[in-house]
Amino acid sequence: MSAHPAPLSLNASLTGALALYIHWPFCVSKCPYCDFNSHVRESIDADAWQAALLADMAHEAALTPGRKLGSIFFGGGTPSLMPPRIAASLIAAAERHWGFAPDIEITLEANPSSVEAARFADLAAAGVNRVSLGLQALDDAALRFLGRAHDVREGLAALDTAQHVFDRVTFDLIYARPDQSEADWQAELSRALSFGTDHLSLYQLTIEPGTRFESMVRRSEFTPADPDHGATLYELTQAMTEAAGMPAYEISNHARPGQESRHNLTYWRYGDYAGIGPGAHGRRGGCATQRHRKPENWMAAVDRNGHGLKSEDSLSPQDLATEALLMGLRLREGVDLDHIAASSGMAREALVDGEAIARLSALGFVQAEGPHLRVLPAGMLLLDAILPQVVAL
Repeated sequence: MSAHPAPLSLNASLTGALALYIHWPFCVSKCPYCDFNSHVRESIDADAWQAALLADMAHEAALTPGRKLGSIFFGGGTPSLMPPRIAASLIAAAERHWGFAPDIEITLEANPSSVEAARFADLAAAGVNRVSLGLQALDDAALRFLGRAHDVREGLAALDTAQHVFDRVTFDLIYARPDQSEADWQAELSRALSFGTDHLSLYQLTIEPGTRFESMVRRSEFTPADPDHGATLYELTQAMTEAAGMPAYEISNHARPGQESRHNLTYWRYGDYAGIGPGAHGRRGGCATQRHRKPENWMAAVDRNGHGLKSEDSLSPQDLATEALLMGLRLREGVDLDHIAASSGMAREALVDGEAIARLSALGFVQAEGPHLRVLPAGMLLLDAILPQVVAL
């Protein structure tokens, strides 16, 4: 990956590549750390869900004519629970509506249970060419703590199957778990790096509001990792992945050059994307969209209106610039301030606080070279504190 790749346009032209996000909201059970839009239902009407998602997609396609898709991402929930025939119908419909870029990336998130792994061949035949596997840990006790339905043996079997079936495979791990030592994480990450995937997503455990873990912490049922210990594990993560040829291209995502998630880069580089399904967000033509969050409410909206939109709001130049900065500064490559200014209509000098940048540059946290601004590795550890200082909007 070059030092400063050219960012995607904030407001892509009507012929620019588009990304498509498809949300499948259902899970077998709700993980205690999860604050995503996921729901447990005893049964669903697969035919009705297929028809509703196709209708929601058609609505977005009518609003983005002349665009080709550069990526599709099935997220959730647990989209590997989706019957493969539904994935096939959605991919086929997307190609009819928009057409595909020659090297389109089609990713599906999967849980590594043996039942879902058995569907991998059918999902690949449907057109999925990249799978994101939620391993989350390589320790059985940790998996039980995280509320996962699989054990390490089952997870690694699913990983092996995925690597034989799909062109590209990535998996997630959660670290900075309670009582996880530096030696524990070093051994676990070393094992993860030995599996030969070209992409890893490595997240520190965060206690999110409204989750079961938040309630457990409030009741003193466990104590989260100390922030200083988390910082030590983060620095270890950066050193080990860099040495393995998989540097962080985003604060929590690591890849060999050329194997970055193209779909997620669309988000971080502030490109346009359509979002369909319950709770899905989208951004197209300077407009932010959001679908109804609860599955039943989304389904009712599709039945009533032909789409699941809850809101569709025009973004002001300030909104566009702020979001582009907040997203782009998560990336190792950083942002081009001239590009953001031109694309948003804001003056470059109004985007960032020059005094804060000078101060943070002297501390080795950020680097400014002409219009290019990026957060350095030392600053990524403090990103949540740095962004409010840098972004002047």
